[in-house]
Amino acid sequence: MASFSVSRLPVVNFSRENLKPGTSAWLSACSNIRQALEQYGCFVAEYDKVSLQLHNAVFSAAEELFDLPKEIKRKNTSEKPYFAYVGDQPFVPSLYEGLGIDYANTLEGTQSFTNLMWPQGNDKFCEPILSYSKLVSELEQIVKRMVFESYGVEKYYDSFNESSTYLLRLMKYRLPETNEPNLGCDVHTDKSFITILHQNEVNGLEIKTQDGDWIDFDPTPSSFIVMAGDALLAWSNGRIHSAVHRVVMNGKKPRYSVGLFTYNEGIINIPEELADDQHPLQFKPFDHFGLLRFFVTAEGSTAECTVKAYCGVLNVC
Repeated sequence: MASFSVSRLPVVNFSRENLKPGTSAWLSACSNIRQALEQYGCFVAEYDKVSLQLHNAVFSAAEELFDLPKEIKRKNTSEKPYFAYVGDQPFVPSLYEGLGIDYANTLEGTQSFTNLMWPQGNDKFCEPILSYSKLVSELEQIVKRMVFESYGVEKYYDSFNESSTYLLRLMKYRLPETNEPNLGCDVHTDKSFITILHQNEVNGLEIKTQDGDWIDFDPTPSSFIVMAGDALLAWSNGRIHSAVHRVVMNGKKPRYSVGLFTYNEGIINIPEELADDQHPLQFKPFDHFGLLRFFVTAEGSTAECTVKAYCGVLNVC
């Protein structure tokens, strides 16, 4: 049976001096991020651009959102799997409830969602959510650029970034009732390219190491979990590990979490520089939203490695 590890996730400090490309701090962070993603599939980013005031405003907005009647929340629909309202579905743990804001780093995307939930408008919700999404998408772009540079394929970064879109999911995990399982979110990997998770003070997120141990995470307002999804695993030709994680509710308060998920429109190609004699090509070019739709099929949901089943070349993952 898997046990808890006493180790902790790698931490990368994204203070302002670290954000200057070409500096020694930048190059060191590039190396640290690559090693963390290859070993753990994730790392903790210390990121001070999201102020404590904004952090508090976002989670206050999340609480207000989840207090809405379910018939209102169910208006959050999408033709993309997992982009819409999820709650009371038999295929997810009953403690979980979530809503999605597509194109969350744009005024149009955030305003559209706000007006759906509050037809009269709600600036107290829209403004902090938009500010937060813009700042965290900037963090995602820095991480992504560092990953591209660390593998020597930075020439592909600009065009790749231009096709990136952002889904912001607001998530609530209620407390389990007596004799109810405390699993808030089942064991899984994300289908995104990169996921950035942020949460209130309530613990619950657990990361599985490649050795089979579980690492928990003690959140702070300035700490973000940056996680590789299955699309990044494939893009890296299997070099990066897609983080296996779950949520277990052992606290005394509901857990609120905000996740920014990166998806790419069009076809994702595996850089030819990442395939060689030591690293044979493992994946074919693939459609990112096609991967997401494959995941909700019977074959995709039961596959040991979804992205390998979808676009794999070799029988390894």
